[in-house]
Amino acid sequence: MEPREYPSDDLIVRAAEPEDADAVFEISNCPGVRHGTLQMPFQTKAALRERWASTPDGMYRLVAERAGHVIGMAGLWVEPHPRRRRVGQIGMMVRDDEQGRGVGTSLLEALLDLADNWLDLHRIELDVYTDNVPGIHLYESHGFVIEGTRSDFAFRDGSFVDAYAMGRIRKEYQAN
Repeated sequence: MEPREYPSDDLIVRAAEPEDADAVFEISNCPGVRHGTLQMPFQTKAALRERWASTPDGMYRLVAERAGHVIGMAGLWVEPHPRRRRVGQIGMMVRDDEQGRGVGTSLLEALLDLADNWLDLHRIELDVYTDNVPGIHLYESHGFVIEGTRSDFAFRDGSFVDAYAMGRIRKEYQAN
């Protein structure tokens, strides 16, 4: 995937490379990122590098870069089951000090462009904690709707938290 500029001149979204693993490690260890995602504390760089050494079929990883520094990461995983091959699941994270500056929007737009115009996906799914108001607004502004609440979805900071299951169905979808 060619680098594209979204929405500002200094932000580039591009395919993730194995050498981006250290920057993604730093992002995943931001307190706000850990609070808003399923990232665990005390991960090692070696474990992340090993996961990034190869990309499984159906996994697309993007990074957002500003001034030569990786500041966000997003992934799209395409379901391998034949009856769900037009379904993708997404996740993303942005450095704490870069949140609210268009990085998440740029990553999401790039993922949706990939899903709609290159992978011919019909449905995109995600989970988001119910207290992640900025994330919920971002997803809703791009056509996602809350489909249900996953009670006690994850254990975070000593207690269970709920998450919304959100989905976006491409209405103009035409299977080939």
